Amino acid sequence: MQDLLKQRLRTLPEKPGVYKYFDENGVIIYVGKARNLKKRVNSYFTKQHDSRKTEVLVKKIAHIDFTVVETEWDALLLENSLIKEFQPRYNINLKDDKSYPYICVTNERFPKIYAMRNPVRDGSLYFGPYASPKVMYTVLDLARKLYPTRNCNLQMTPEKIAQGKFSICLEYQIGNCLGPCEGKQSEEDYNNSIQQIKQLLRGNLGEIKQHLRAEMQTAAAALRFEEAQHFKEKLDALENYRHKSTVVTSLRGNVAVFGVSSTDKFAFVNVLYVAEGIIVRTHNWEVKKKLDETDAGIMQQAIGEMQVLYADELPEEWILPFPPATDDDVSVNCSVPKAGDRKKLLDLSLKNAMLFRQEKLNQYEKLNPEVRIDRLMEQMRKDLRLQEQPRHMECFDNSNFQGTYPVSACVVFKDGKPAKSEYRYFNVKTVEGPNDFATMQEVIQRRYSRLMEENKSLPQLIIIDGGKGQLSAVVEMLKQLGIYGKVAVIGIAKRLEELYYPEDSLPLYLDKKSETLKVIQQMRDEAHRFGITHHRNRRSKGLVKSALTDIPGIGPETAALLLNSFKSVGKIRSVDIAELSAVIGEKKAKVVFGHFNPEVQENG
Repeated sequence: MQDLLKQRLRTLPEKPGVYKYFDENGVIIYVGKARNLKKRVNSYFTKQHDSRKTEVLVKKIAHIDFTVVETEWDALLLENSLIKEFQPRYNINLKDDKSYPYICVTNERFPKIYAMRNPVRDGSLYFGPYASPKVMYTVLDLARKLYPTRNCNLQMTPEKIAQGKFSICLEYQIGNCLGPCEGKQSEEDYNNSIQQIKQLLRGNLGEIKQHLRAEMQTAAAALRFEEAQHFKEKLDALENYRHKSTVVTSLRGNVAVFGVSSTDKFAFVNVLYVAEGIIVRTHNWEVKKKLDETDAGIMQQAIGEMQVLYADELPEEWILPFPPATDDDVSVNCSVPKAGDRKKLLDLSLKNAMLFRQEKLNQYEKLNPEVRIDRLMEQMRKDLRLQEQPRHMECFDNSNFQGTYPVSACVVFKDGKPAKSEYRYFNVKTVEGPNDFATMQEVIQRRYSRLMEENKSLPQLIIIDGGKGQLSAVVEMLKQLGIYGKVAVIGIAKRLEELYYPEDSLPLYLDKKSETLKVIQQMRDEAHRFGITHHRNRRSKGLVKSALTDIPGIGPETAALLLNSFKSVGKIRSVDIAELSAVIGEKKAKVVFGHFNPEVQENG
């Protein structure tokens, strides 16, 4: 597998969407949907396939593209439309070319309500399109049941109704119509019912759900279980129903939707092409900035490329995140939506532009690691409000057990990565009992007075694992050393990942997903791990030695000889006098053996 394809697989997002496979000639050979793009696409390359056709497909894949959507259902809809548009060789041919259904409320006296496809611009209201016909008919049937309306084609006017030109039909007899043709329902009352139906069709399904639940419970109480199950199925359909789909919208005509995400040097543009309410194409562009172009200028350039690309089917409307830099060359309508279907499409395009940007930056940084380091260091400088990039950072953490065996750890990061050869731990010498503030001061004094004595460089940033108290203690020691102000120092409190600055009572909160916070958390965790490991080793050795030195006549040197030879107190306890004598002599061996085996001594 080529390196670029491997890199593409690693950078796929774990989001729902549609993936497209291209061959070496740039032709789409397969379109698929996924709940999780990363897992689904990688599965093609990491497992054996039973189908020979799938094996051949995988061998022909030269490039992978994807489009992220909001839900798995949206992915299904987009997959459907893309297969119809491109008819890839390895997809099943879709014979059904029907469009998605709508619910129409006609523009006439005593409006009618019915399902239809391919709406026309006749002044009627169209609700949809509905991705699931089953759900559409559930909504439509219940709306008619709650608010009966006519389904005849009579041209009803007040004069004709007054003259008795019409007569009620079977629909009135079975309760599907309230007889407005004979004046049995007033036009005002009929229009009120239409208004209620419009509310329901706009997504206010609470009343319908309540009605269905009541009918289901009534049928179940009367032991009409098949009828109750019928109501339950309708209720389940509504519970799982999404009123609005981003992929299938109510927009008519051809529309192009733009999203832009940029850095200092590059801009990344996504375009969604919508035809008759369905996304049929997606494109991504990478633009290298030359003269500090604005996003609006980049957008204008992308519009120009779209005009060339789709010269024969130019969109009737451009949906943009902001007004274009100039409208001299734009011969179509532009809109900058704030809400509604257009805004949802705009948000979807922006999301895809940002994912495209992240993917490209990851690829570029993979090939040029120093670029990532420079970007990360500059990002940390901005996020932490530092005067210079924190190329050299040090983090401190204290460990003790009820005030005993106090130690402190210092971990060093260079260019955002651990420099483990420069890690240091300190056995606290001057502090009695559990005193974090005094311990931190001792360690800071020992660490930086030594660096200055040896003429070694100081870090650009010191990170203290603790809140305002520990930070204040460190600041006091840095002032005594004369380096306060030359080295930036912050404290991180574990509870809410708050960052504290000297002489500032309010903490700084970084985005939980930011790279800056992740680096700081990694340093804090490394300091804790390094410190606690040394603390445990020191405490363990101390406990072992005390178990031997507590034996009358056995001092530290003898204890060390025993530990070097037998490695543990448990082993010393189990050996016989001869083995002990070979290490520490017969006299001391009898003392040690008698201490661990008093019953043998008593019997002897």
